[in-house]
Amino acid sequence: MIGTRQILVVDDEESIRWALRKALEREGYLVVLAPDGVEGLTQAADPSIDLVLMDIKMPGADGLETLSRIKEARPELPVIIMTAFATLQAAVQAMKRGAYDYITKPFDFGELSILVRRVFEIRELTERVAQIEAFGGRPFDFEGVVGLCPAMQQIFKLVGKMAASDLTVLIRGESGTGKELLAKAIHYNSRRSARPFVAINCAAIPRDLLESELFGHERGAFTGASVLRRGKFELAEGGTIFLDEIGDMDIGLQAKILRVLQERQFERVGGERPLSADVRVIAATNQNLEAAVAQKSFREDLYYRLNVVAINLPLLRERSEDIPLLVNHFLHLFAEEQRQEPKIVSPEALESILAYRWPGNVRELENAVKRACVLAPTSLILPEHLPAALLHAEEIGAAGGRSSFERMLSQGITGELSRLKQERDGQIYSYFLVTLERPLLVRVLERTGGNQLRAAELLGINRNTLRKKLRELGIAPVRGDEEKTDR
Repeated sequence: MIGTRQILVVDDEESIRWALRKALEREGYLVVLAPDGVEGLTQAADPSIDLVLMDIKMPGADGLETLSRIKEARPELPVIIMTAFATLQAAVQAMKRGAYDYITKPFDFGELSILVRRVFEIRELTERVAQIEAFGGRPFDFEGVVGLCPAMQQIFKLVGKMAASDLTVLIRGESGTGKELLAKAIHYNSRRSARPFVAINCAAIPRDLLESELFGHERGAFTGASVLRRGKFELAEGGTIFLDEIGDMDIGLQAKILRVLQERQFERVGGERPLSADVRVIAATNQNLEAAVAQKSFREDLYYRLNVVAINLPLLRERSEDIPLLVNHFLHLFAEEQRQEPKIVSPEALESILAYRWPGNVRELENAVKRACVLAPTSLILPEHLPAALLHAEEIGAAGGRSSFERMLSQGITGELSRLKQERDGQIYSYFLVTLERPLLVRVLERTGGNQLRAAELLGINRNTLRKKLRELGIAPVRGDEEKTDR
């Protein structure tokens, strides 16, 4: 935690103020008290206040009015509303006016402690981002690269480190794993971000044409070269050049790439004057370069020049816990492109998606989601809107016993969800519930023995929100739940 957090408690009942002060001070927080909205507004103006806990019903300026005025003065200050009147209208009004959350009286101090801790976890993350911006950087925008699994989180950290350097990077991974997206993420978070990002697929262009594409050519350099042409290295001056599928490059041309890396110079085809190359090189391949070096089809010296920093992108089937997140990401991307509301994937369709092995990786998943969005006549995507290969995969998974959906929930619910909640401030709740709301809630309650407080903590929400969801979805509480949650 960054410093000692200070909490302002605004309530007209002295006993409530006293109880909250004692409970919060035991947690290590500093507590300031205010008996009404007028005093609360004055105290909230103090920049040392990090959180406000405020009653909604007070004489004079009530909590909603005070909330509006606090958010006008300090939009970033989180406010948790306390109320004994848990009506839908009060909740809606509080959230519309900018409340972080609300909690009903009488409340469980354990529940309140979890909620306050979550607020400060998010505040700490926000403050760290602010420190990055003050230092001259900016928050890392990963250009559509999405993932919460441990392997992707390590890659994001590495991208962050690469943003501060000009080192050559070699990205390795199968086709469709997102190598170019990751290269863009490195570029757009580096000091070269204002300069061009130029990509070229070395496998898609014949050798003779590729040299001209990379280095340009002089007028008259060969038949048809009627004008001078600048190559990709010139176009990328001051920025980044991305050499995709470099393992397919002709070995003769590899020597010229090596010269650029070593001497920062090149010559146009047919030219005699060396040109400087202030360019960062990021290369990518889906090949085994070590084997290519052994077979003399790839230069060993170039391999070591490229392999300064290596990033290995995992296969999609190796990060299956990211699939619901990616599906949700692509649903929203497609909706933005089409200027429509995002569609929802049914649990049955998601089961088919999770059971498939995705040989085309993330690119294949994106295409499948877009196809389903086009074929689905309503807002709900069903299994029949998916490619036939996915439906066959679901049958294979069902024949093997528990479904991948069942395995994902039962294996990960107590450990993985808790870890993800801690690392990403509860985002696990938002993306899983897009498509898995009811079955996820049922499974979490089963795993916690009906303990709603524990279930809410795992999901990264407060117990009031969980209870509302259970009522909306018609999920009956486990017998003895109230006793368990209030202990």
